[in-house]
Amino acid sequence: MELVDWSRAQFALTAIYHFLFVPLTLGLSFLVAIMETIYVKTGDEEWLATTKFWVKLFGINFVIGVATGLIMEFEFGTNWAAYSWIVGDIFGAPLAIEGIFAFFLESTFFVVLFFGWNRVSKKFHLLSSWLVAIGTNLSALWILVANGWMQHPVGMIFNPDSMRYEMGNFWDVIFSPVAVAKFLHTIGGGYVTAAIFVVGVSAWFLIRGRELHFARRSIIVAASFGLFASIFLLLSGDESAHQVAQKQPMKLAAMEGLYTGEGRAGIVAFGILNLDKEIGDDKPEFFGDIQIPFALSILGYHDINAFVPGINDLIAGNEKFNVMSAGEKISRGQSALSNLAQYHEAKKAGDNEKAADHLAAFDVNQSYMGYGHFSDPKQTVPPIALTFYSFHLMVGLGSFFIVLFLVLLYLSMTNELINTRWALWVTLFSIPLGFIACEAGWIVAEVGRQPWVIQDLLPTMKGVSALNPLSVQITFWMFAALFTALLIAEIKIMVAAIAHGPLIMEKGEDHV
Repeated sequence: MELVDWSRAQFALTAIYHFLFVPLTLGLSFLVAIMETIYVKTGDEEWLATTKFWVKLFGINFVIGVATGLIMEFEFGTNWAAYSWIVGDIFGAPLAIEGIFAFFLESTFFVVLFFGWNRVSKKFHLLSSWLVAIGTNLSALWILVANGWMQHPVGMIFNPDSMRYEMGNFWDVIFSPVAVAKFLHTIGGGYVTAAIFVVGVSAWFLIRGRELHFARRSIIVAASFGLFASIFLLLSGDESAHQVAQKQPMKLAAMEGLYTGEGRAGIVAFGILNLDKEIGDDKPEFFGDIQIPFALSILGYHDINAFVPGINDLIAGNEKFNVMSAGEKISRGQSALSNLAQYHEAKKAGDNEKAADHLAAFDVNQSYMGYGHFSDPKQTVPPIALTFYSFHLMVGLGSFFIVLFLVLLYLSMTNELINTRWALWVTLFSIPLGFIACEAGWIVAEVGRQPWVIQDLLPTMKGVSALNPLSVQITFWMFAALFTALLIAEIKIMVAAIAHGPLIMEKGEDHV
């Protein structure tokens, strides 16, 4: 493996572990706030015990999530210094706002939420709960604005003298449709994951015959929240796919394993990819598949007749549908890089007229500059199998969660939940599925946009720091050991807290 591969592996490792903690924090913060609101409204002490129990689990997850998140931000400087230099002015702005404003907000009121029972008024404690939830989700907003810009860079100006991208319009970056769709879809996934976690843990109490009232109440609140979030997830997923089709057609083709583009394209509901399939050959794309007719054209372009370009179209081009080939983009990109180099040589020689000519020529092909770093059009294709299966796993699990929430709500309303053991066991064993769905979605977003660290502008191989590969290998294994230890510690602490249950915590304790 080369340096860039080890750097990618290290960042992926950190992101995978960090993203085990984030979704639960996003959703559980709101569930806690909702449960405490019910307590303040009703004065029912059982709701207080219920809230305290989930606050404790939220706090454990929050602290370990912060630790992994800090390491990930440092890696931008250590492993991706070239990337940070080229786009730091833009990418750094939302991250700075996240640290100064959102993280400050959630951290400050997290202290009140965790240690403020009986030390501040009920209403102020409730306000703190909601501010923690809002702050946590605002943190996600700014991080996803930064990530959305990497998926669809807007609002910036390239400075040919400093060779850096500079902020042109901050509002374009914030309100980029890709960033907005990414934020809404990601937090929706976090809400569903948290709901699955709460109903799963509550199902364990029902199976064990413990804290029945607490468990039933928790399931009703979480299943209702999860069902609402799932519907929201469907709508935001539709917009997310639409944005991918418009801005990242190669990613959409990989998500669907679509090699040959077509109008009235169907979406693959289930399929087994032919891994021997090569770009441009006549082999079938699938060993077997089930498609929903017209759905991909509608999803991607909101038009049943729309042509959806496949991988072959994007590589070789398709004049009929005005699809430029990757080879043509590479040629234009190489021309842009050549003109940029000649511009600098002319400026160094003091020939301003020649420099202006080269700069004008550079401007013509500037938008293809990133492609100039490639030599083979096939280098612009992401890992197809990983993107395809991750996407379909995410969608499949999301559909299953809707059914699960409906079943739990029906059984709760008919008072049959505790007697329906199979449903309780299915709910318990669904706990890891929420995390798997979130990880799969993140893989689609990040692996699907390869080989770009910034879509169409900067290939991943050009963003990496000039480090000794051995140092990255060593730190990779160190982080792997550290993160695994943190995960094991979290699971052990969580299991111990769950085993104690909510009623035991109430005995003689004035804080969680």
